[in-house]
Amino acid sequence: MTPHDTAVLRAGGRPVGRYVTRPELPARLSPRPYLHPVTTLAGTAVTELSPADHTHHLGVGVAVPDVEGHNFWGGRTFVRDRGPTELDNHGAQRHTAFQLRDPDGFVEELRWVASGAELLRERRTVAATELTEFAWALDFTFSLTNVTSDPLSIGSPATNGRPGAAYGGFFWRARKEASTPDVFTVDREGERQIHGTSAPWVALAGSTWTLIFAGATEETRRDPWFVRAEEYPGVGSSLAAGERLPIPPGETAVRRIVTVVADGRISRIEAASLVRKAVSQ
Repeated sequence: MTPHDTAVLRAGGRPVGRYVTRPELPARLSPRPYLHPVTTLAGTAVTELSPADHTHHLGVGVAVPDVEGHNFWGGRTFVRDRGPTELDNHGAQRHTAFQLRDPDGFVEELRWVASGAELLRERRTVAATELTEFAWALDFTFSLTNVTSDPLSIGSPATNGRPGAAYGGFFWRARKEASTPDVFTVDREGERQIHGTSAPWVALAGSTWTLIFAGATEETRRDPWFVRAEEYPGVGSSLAAGERLPIPPGETAVRRIVTVVADGRISRIEAASLVRKAVSQ
């Protein structure tokens, strides 16, 4: 997996992430741009790239398992009444150009292509902001426009018959450690209590780091969180939890997630304060 083109993301002048625009990946992994490694201000890595447990998990980015039957997530496809199935249905997100490229962020255009046809055009805006001496925020917005002449919809394994598996959208594959990370919100604790809920923010705390994910728009806040801690550490927002998300021709779906990346293990009070500061930037 040799990066073809990369951009270094900085917060407060310090490098905190590398963005790979044209990764050389096999089709089965649904090639797409990603952020990896992402680090805390102290330099601790908080992402993983193509880990052995899920080789199609690529740091931080946007991944969707079902766009009109095309897999932009990678790996097997969940088929109703058959289960996870190997299919030749993988799409790719292709970097087109940067409209803006600064040390602390960028604006990018991408094409979502499958079976030789462009289905979606994406405008992705990413910005890094230093919050405190120990925390920074990754502001990640993506807009998906249906460029076909037909209606299309986004689905998930959950909408295709697999309960509890509503992954698809913004996704952060976190660093796996010897111990399972803690997961908490303002009033809940544990993967089973938080997965599938629409909490204002979700924190994932490892041994020396904490990630705090927050939906920053009304639509994003309505999306349930997809949370994994015991099997592997990862958090994402679910575009298609209970039903498919339709995008009519020419229309656009927009989501914005702000993630606080902090050194140390953060308390609930600290997490809430950092989220307020990050979202208001």
